[in-house]
Amino acid sequence: MAENGEEKLLAVARHIARTLGQSDDTMADDILQIFSNFDGRFSREKLTDLDDPRPSAPLQLSLKSLNRHISQYVASDHPIWADSADSTAFLDSIDELVATIREWTPVAAADKSVAACLVRADELLQQSMFRLEDEFRSLVERGAESFELSESTGNLSFDSDDDGDDDEGGGVIGNGEEHHQIPVAPPISEYDIVIDALPSGTINDLNEIAKRMVTAGFGKECSHVYSSCRREFLEESMSRLGLQKLSIDDVHKMPWQEVEEQIERWVKAANLALRILFPSERRLCDRVFFGLSSAADLSFMEVCRGSSIQLLNFADAIAIGSRSPERLFKVLDVFETLRDLMPEFELVFSDQYCLMLRNEAVTIWKRLGEAIRGIFMELENLIRRDPAKAAVPGGGLHPITRYVMNYLRAACRSRQTLEQIFEKDSSSSLSVQMSWIMELLQSNLEVKSKIYRDPALCSIFMMNNGRYIVQKVNDSELGSLLGDDWIRKHNAKIRQYHSNYQKSSWNKILGILKPENSSSSAPNAAAAARSMKEKLKSFNISFDEICKTQTPWSVFDEQFRGELKTSVTKILLPAYGNFIGKFQNSPEMGKHPDRLIEYGVDEIEARINELFQGNGSPAGGGRK
Repeated sequence: MAENGEEKLLAVARHIARTLGQSDDTMADDILQIFSNFDGRFSREKLTDLDDPRPSAPLQLSLKSLNRHISQYVASDHPIWADSADSTAFLDSIDELVATIREWTPVAAADKSVAACLVRADELLQQSMFRLEDEFRSLVERGAESFELSESTGNLSFDSDDDGDDDEGGGVIGNGEEHHQIPVAPPISEYDIVIDALPSGTINDLNEIAKRMVTAGFGKECSHVYSSCRREFLEESMSRLGLQKLSIDDVHKMPWQEVEEQIERWVKAANLALRILFPSERRLCDRVFFGLSSAADLSFMEVCRGSSIQLLNFADAIAIGSRSPERLFKVLDVFETLRDLMPEFELVFSDQYCLMLRNEAVTIWKRLGEAIRGIFMELENLIRRDPAKAAVPGGGLHPITRYVMNYLRAACRSRQTLEQIFEKDSSSSLSVQMSWIMELLQSNLEVKSKIYRDPALCSIFMMNNGRYIVQKVNDSELGSLLGDDWIRKHNAKIRQYHSNYQKSSWNKILGILKPENSSSSAPNAAAAARSMKEKLKSFNISFDEICKTQTPWSVFDEQFRGELKTSVTKILLPAYGNFIGKFQNSPEMGKHPDRLIEYGVDEIEARINELFQGNGSPAGGGRK
């Protein structure tokens, strides 16, 4: 009985629909839709005229109704998502259209009329997708505008160290024709920040649209429109950080001082991008394309690819640029920044679409390590090529010594990084590299010392530079890298130079003061007295000459200068005092032998204390 009642009810509904359809197809469609919404038993298929022999008749009626509903939204001049009722009705119609196409597609191969209907259905679906694409773009743009930039990226600034007046009211972005004020904000010290660039309601709406577009086979189009909008936001954020779009050639043509400034901006921008901007975009993609992982991955890659390549290309330009030694420290900054950000690269760009970006980051990071090793090779070449032309006045510090030691001392502040770089080269290590550079420097200095024609000044030159080297090694990481044995050997060399100095300067004069065998006989006593007078005269001449020559010589270290004078005093004063005592006590010198003595012991000591002042011309110090 129930079945008969339902059949009668359906028959009545069909009669109503058929009767209305004779005069107004639109009214019939409306009645069919009302019946269908009222009770699932009144579906279009059941209410369709069973007398119509065409299999496509239900499909045609369904498409006619869907076309009327969808077309009014597609042709609308107003945003559909301005009214939640309209957006819901539009999406419901699209859902029904997609379900209809999916339901009838298996029949199309056997029935040409069904196939023809599905062609029209696909055209209607495509029009719907075009409108959804426009609505999607509009929602992304309006949503971003509703979030003030100063509330998101505006307070992500690194420019706290710029004290110029131009920065007080904001910076300027543009080519000079249009000026946009940039809000100045406090610097970032922590990176646990996530930017919610779109309101939650907008994100939900976008997700609903994305699901329809992906289901309809328009996932790539959806990803493209999303990425084009978000890419603009990301590129503007990078520009606000002062990062310019520079090609590798642009970087190589820039003066190094400008490149240094760009590197500082790059380090800050890279940290902000990898720690805040890119993760925030990843999170936004995952929310907009929730449940659509492939579309989320594709969209994220398209959003971040341009900015990522911009960052990596700059690092690559640094890696393949000049390997002049003075560039080491900035190249280290880029290397360390990229190294420290590798975990972020791996985490943020973990999907299949971003594999290329991950691999490129690793490749450029390794290339930076190669560049740093190349810079040390260039430092070796610089030492080798440094010419031995002009002598340093007074045997003082040579500029190459000061440059190399301060350079290495500064480099060792990044010891862990350099050890990491050289460990990747199995043929070397940082300790070996430093030892080799020190050996090159030592050899270079020995060649330069030959310029001095005075052996004593040659020894002073080597002592000065050797002492400076040991000091710099002892008060830096160089000491632990080179080791105690190296320091002991180098100190032994300095002692040898000291011994050489004493021999070449003072052994001759000490020989003058050496006593001779004396005789008590009168003739021999008289001869001895004359010999002592000649020796005293010879000593005075030699001593004056040494003091005149060595007073302008330079010993840079005050403590070492004092030690050197003390060592001369210890060997000279006892010998001179002994000689003068014998001279004064000799009967053959007469009643007033002091009149023949030009220097007392105290005066000798005073003259020695005047040595190595470094305030005059190095007489006889160099080749002319």
